[in-house]
Amino acid sequence: MSSQQSANILPPDHFLLQPRLGVQEGHIDTSTLAAHDFDVDTRTGFMPPDPPLSRLPAQWELWETVLDAAMQAKLQLSVKEDLTVEEKNSSESWRETVRQLPVLPMSELTHSELLLRRAHHVLTFIMHFYIYTLPLTSSVFIPEPISVPLVAISSHLQIPPIVTYSDNVLYNWDTVHPRAQNELGFEPPALDNLRSRDLFSGTVDEQEFYLASARIELRGVEALELMRATMDELFVGDEIATRRITAYLHKLASVVNDLETILLDVRKGCDPDIFYHSIRPWFRGADSDPAHRKWVFEGIKRQPIHLSGPSAGQSALIHALDVFLGLDNCSVVENGVTPDQRTLLRRMQIYMPRHHRNFLRHLSLNPRPVRMVVTQMKPDAELLNAYNSAVQSVKKFRDAHIKIVTIYIIGPAARERMKLEHANPEAQEVGKQVLKGTGGTDLVCFLKGMRDKTAEAIIEPTLP
Repeated sequence: MSSQQSANILPPDHFLLQPRLGVQEGHIDTSTLAAHDFDVDTRTGFMPPDPPLSRLPAQWELWETVLDAAMQAKLQLSVKEDLTVEEKNSSESWRETVRQLPVLPMSELTHSELLLRRAHHVLTFIMHFYIYTLPLTSSVFIPEPISVPLVAISSHLQIPPIVTYSDNVLYNWDTVHPRAQNELGFEPPALDNLRSRDLFSGTVDEQEFYLASARIELRGVEALELMRATMDELFVGDEIATRRITAYLHKLASVVNDLETILLDVRKGCDPDIFYHSIRPWFRGADSDPAHRKWVFEGIKRQPIHLSGPSAGQSALIHALDVFLGLDNCSVVENGVTPDQRTLLRRMQIYMPRHHRNFLRHLSLNPRPVRMVVTQMKPDAELLNAYNSAVQSVKKFRDAHIKIVTIYIIGPAARERMKLEHANPEAQEVGKQVLKGTGGTDLVCFLKGMRDKTAEAIIEPTLP
């Protein structure tokens, strides 16, 4: 199929027809899967190619100073056992500093995406420090010096005014050692040459938790390239293309297997009990607030409604695998993912950078999805096996995710419940509450539903 024929079957606004510098107008260009418009780099994927901005310019230094003070003072969670009077006073003194800040002007921020990202990161970290050092008996009123600029900045970025996966992972890293440079610029960071910049707990465990996701994002760059190469061949559609697609899908399965290994390796650097008690509570969203408090953004007439905390479900990479393989819309049996769970998965995209949402939308508009090609073309055992291998690798990745959730959340929660029941037998109702993720999901049911849906996407071979 020629590029002009391919162009004729595509809607005029399809991403494959979007013009790019150096590409003849009207020609199909699947490299737009990594185009600047989608903020996807061919070397680092959804992570920026260079370390994110480490500090805002002088006119917003007060925000940076307040965040520095929170981290340097090692502010403690209000739910910490045996919280001392000194720790309580330290937190209150810091919160008073926040309340006394001026409302800084934001107009110059809006001219730079990099400044807006850093400002969102800094202000949401300050907000979470403020909320989760408050006693649980205190109402949550986010002071105007934070709420007003944060809501405005979030509106420009088109993401909610809360800590997101991108704040913790995508835009919160640097290299440990300087990167090598070649004629094309700096090489992408090695997986073992990363560090996190800002932390709530100041622990190595928190850093390793973030870096596990960052390493998955970087290793996933090859998966994005394999998707692009596969889509190139899908437009060709001949026998040679089929052989190439088969090879690409097998390689994609191998890459996803590597993602599983990286995910499980988080156990080497992050202690489950430290994570559950000292890290996870910092980035709960309003829908996971332990006291079910309403968060009020002072000085804001129209209060934000999307206030779920950061979650791995906000990673565009994992969504891209679902979309590319057709796992997000394929039919499932009655006990698979429910419509509500599908809606919840879509809701996670609200918290992604808008460019990444656009990437997923355009990826979903591909007129020749790989799953459709596999199911509609004449039986090809090797291609079917390759596709099923890729789907199976995603299923195994989700198995690993459930295992990590069991180790880091379900296990510590059960131990905490037993401790509470031993101390107070009347506290048994605490253990009956639905365990939610930081993103507000019914954690166990959601993850198992996603895993089972993926397993059901395996295509059974048909007799010739």
